[in-house]
Amino acid sequence: MKIAIVFNRDSQAVINLFGTPNREKYGLATIEKIKDALEEGGHQVRAFEGDKNIIHALEGFMPSVISGERPGLVFNLSYGIQGRARYTHIPAILEMLGIPYVGSGPETHAVALDKVLTKMVLLQKGLPTPKFTVLETPDFTLPLREELVFPLIVKPKDEAVSFGLKIVQNEEELREGVRAIYGLFKAPTLVEEYIEGREFNVGLLGNDPVEALPPVELIFNEGEHIFTYEDKVKLSGRTVEKVCPATLDPEETERLQSLAVDAFKALGCFDSARVDFRVDRQGNPYILEINSMASLGLGGSYVFAAEKVGLDYNKLANRLIEITSLRYFGPVITEEGIGGIEEDGRVAAFKYLTQNRDKLEDELKNWTNLPSWTVDPVGLGAAVKRFEGQMKELGLMPVRAFTNQRSAWTWQTGAGMEGGTLLVASLDVPREGGSGYPIPFRQDPEWLYGEGIASSRAGITCLLQALKALKAVNRLQASRIGVFIYTDEGRGMRYSSQVLQQAAERAARVIVMMPGFRGGLVVDQRRGSRKFSIVVEGAFQRIGSHVASDDVLSWFLHQADSIGALSRPEERLSVAVQEVNSERYSILLPHRVRATIYVTFLDAVLADEAETQLRELFTSKAGEQDEIRVHVEKLEERPPLNRSDNCLPIISRLKKISEAWKLPFGVEAGLLPSAAGEIPEKIPVICGFGPASQNMYTPHEGIHRGELLQRALLLTLFLLEDGSEA
Repeated sequence: MKIAIVFNRDSQAVINLFGTPNREKYGLATIEKIKDALEEGGHQVRAFEGDKNIIHALEGFMPSVISGERPGLVFNLSYGIQGRARYTHIPAILEMLGIPYVGSGPETHAVALDKVLTKMVLLQKGLPTPKFTVLETPDFTLPLREELVFPLIVKPKDEAVSFGLKIVQNEEELREGVRAIYGLFKAPTLVEEYIEGREFNVGLLGNDPVEALPPVELIFNEGEHIFTYEDKVKLSGRTVEKVCPATLDPEETERLQSLAVDAFKALGCFDSARVDFRVDRQGNPYILEINSMASLGLGGSYVFAAEKVGLDYNKLANRLIEITSLRYFGPVITEEGIGGIEEDGRVAAFKYLTQNRDKLEDELKNWTNLPSWTVDPVGLGAAVKRFEGQMKELGLMPVRAFTNQRSAWTWQTGAGMEGGTLLVASLDVPREGGSGYPIPFRQDPEWLYGEGIASSRAGITCLLQALKALKAVNRLQASRIGVFIYTDEGRGMRYSSQVLQQAAERAARVIVMMPGFRGGLVVDQRRGSRKFSIVVEGAFQRIGSHVASDDVLSWFLHQADSIGALSRPEERLSVAVQEVNSERYSILLPHRVRATIYVTFLDAVLADEAETQLRELFTSKAGEQDEIRVHVEKLEERPPLNRSDNCLPIISRLKKISEAWKLPFGVEAGLLPSAAGEIPEKIPVICGFGPASQNMYTPHEGIHRGELLQRALLLTLFLLEDGSEA
């Protein structure tokens, strides 16, 4: 992998120099040691100054991956050139450029560098931190706050590496310290209670999960018990001893590590950080600050603690690359890690997919930015046309018998789909109504967002990329594969379900490209659903009129109170009101109520009972037809997908493939109905083969970025194995 180390040391290549200059710098020896470590790890490495020329430099070293290269990374060591938010500059530029990088994002650095904001976040999360106040200028009046008593700590509000840190014993020293900070940094002063006790640093490594390194204790054998800038750069004339693991009992160690992890998560850190603590004489810990760019200096406590868990300097540097790669791309899969697997096209397919990782996301972006709501025939037509073009390029042939040209289309390879695998995906994005604007594709380091990206687009993209990989290794046409797409997911497959059932009868197995769950979990069980429309009508009534009968809205609400009792959570039956609308004239009471009732279930018998009770609950009043009239209509019905023994061979094969290729895999049950419920019981079916999702059917719908490639690869390997058995 190409890795660019970006740092700040000598260059001041900016348009103007003004504001707060950066006083933090990595030594050349440290930069060179990181470079050597990464090269030893097999990476192609160059180092660049983080100045105004960085964009041009990175374009030359890591161009957009149009030639099939694997995406590179930036190893961010940049403290910035100037400005109070200088930690944020390089990460923000890299996000704009779309280049992955080691370490936290600009928003986290901005908060961590501002000690007051950090404390506010910690307090809001219920994490302990010393009491404090902020002095904007040297002109202040005493007392500061009733609970702040001397001695106190003063330090700049938004600086790092203990610049300006000092203990003050009285008002005179306080004013002197604030004047010094204001004169040097032109910044407010953070005044903080001094915690008499011991000082510890806890390093953090990783993301999901976050690993807390063993605490490092700072031992002050002489002078004041604070770790100053002069101590850190060896100008104080004293030595501050570091002890790791710190002399703490297991409970104390666990508490510091747990608080450090909580602080890491509270600020939204990525990859690595260091949390500094003071522990008072009674054993109470206090978080002093969070270093979102934990120093990799050779004498730093972070490196010291890593060594204690077996990570020497080279291993630590490469571990940071692995952690970052995992966050952006998912597990790193290497040919060396694939034991006992013969070439037979699988390694070649793996290379094709990993080398075209950028094209996979581009394909997803293009599909996501093509709106095709269920109620939009023009958008659906464009989506179908694009998919037909993709099938033509791949050489798949239409299957007329399982295509109705309105809601269902089927294609197959040259070998046909008889006895093979049928892949099922939805082209429509369920949406109520046809108004509004589509939500475009966007991304962050961990998630990809956009309208329908999980419910439709990611599954389509994985399906297409798997077929392209098979074609690239000359195995597509010889594999028995069918592709079924439909455009009425938002209507409960009202028009396409029968066609899907007929197509599935031809195949030996079915894979549905709906989203799965984090950790590579596919779905072997989904609830079915029934959707009912209820219309309640009654006479026109004026507000305040004296009549014997209820108005329709009051009657409906009274009946609706009983709906919850129809649910049986322990038997996975749920009944709920999904939507209620009323109609009225002028100042009259409502004369009509329209409601939607939604039932989800695993057992159809229980669903029948619930439907019967629902219809009994909403029945026109006997003998009073002119007063309350009720009409109940079933709008859609989707069968459940129940766990079945005939699916075990598919799960077993997928598990075997996943273990061999070090891909996450497992099975889970899902609440939402899908096309998998329409497959005849005798046909093995697995659902949730798309990437893990979040916030389905909302404006914040997203998929896990790392799983996009994982699912495309797993599907490709499964289909290749299918083909080898043909």
